[in-house]
Amino acid sequence: MRLVFFGTPEFAVQPLKALLSSGHEVVAVVPQPDRQSGRGRHVTFCPVKAEALKHGIKVLQPERVKDTGFIEELRALAPSVIITAAYGQILPSEIINLPEFACVNVHASLLPIYRGAAPINRAIMNGDDRTGITIMLMDEGMDTGPVLLKQEIKITADDTAGSLSKRLSSLGAKLLVKTLEELGNDTLKPVPQAGEISYAPVLKKTDGLIKWSKPAVELCNFIRGMNPWPCAYGFIGAERVKILKAAHMAGGGEPGVIKRVTKNELLVGTGKGMLSILELQPSGKPAMTVRAFLQGRKLKEGERICEESDG
Repeated sequence: MRLVFFGTPEFAVQPLKALLSSGHEVVAVVPQPDRQSGRGRHVTFCPVKAEALKHGIKVLQPERVKDTGFIEELRALAPSVIITAAYGQILPSEIINLPEFACVNVHASLLPIYRGAAPINRAIMNGDDRTGITIMLMDEGMDTGPVLLKQEIKITADDTAGSLSKRLSSLGAKLLVKTLEELGNDTLKPVPQAGEISYAPVLKKTDGLIKWSKPAVELCNFIRGMNPWPCAYGFIGAERVKILKAAHMAGGGEPGVIKRVTKNELLVGTGKGMLSILELQPSGKPAMTVRAFLQGRKLKEGERICEESDG
């Protein structure tokens, strides 16, 4: 089959690699346009573009997928199937109806649960113990099309959004190859989505702010779901500190106030229970253990990890 692959972040790389090794012809890859990032505002290629360039694949990066010129360029490629995986824009009907066979999406949830841009994060933040991959036929809605294939995966207590994304990416790659095989054999029967509908809206950097009034168990899930981006954070004085790993413990204390601090321990009160902070990342510095973090600071019991800077 002649394939066009729409995808941008690391999650989409494994599906692309699987297509390249499956005997299909990937005639073009479409990631989001290059953006400036970092303090130096350097232009960096997204993971999918970087992978495509390794293999000499044509790369298209329209600002808007509705642009007539881009749609005509896509039409000239005569794709059998168009595939999307965490692309970042909703495709118009002109593109959805363009390929010979279908336009399919690799989505990181068991649809119709967690429609939207951040299903992996939301599953962990909500304390779910299972999620999965859905391969669906695309329509003009947001993740509303009929299901082609679906497979469940367990969420472990140690999973972060980063670690779970890697496992779901691998699973999505396998299901995608199977989907194309069955599409070619005309053995797939699309099934309308059924069950409870929920949404996973895109995350913003400010969404990582820790609300200490929540229970410690919920905060642990929140911290895991925010790692590696946008990261949970709070303020110690004027310093913004990311909290990368924590454990919940029994006990009580005023929310956001340090209950106990030793060489190896930083225990903070929450709305219910205590939060033991295990890994942190101060602004402009690498991630570190709580022991390394405390070596450079003289924190005291009764100090507060704030929800806004006091500087």
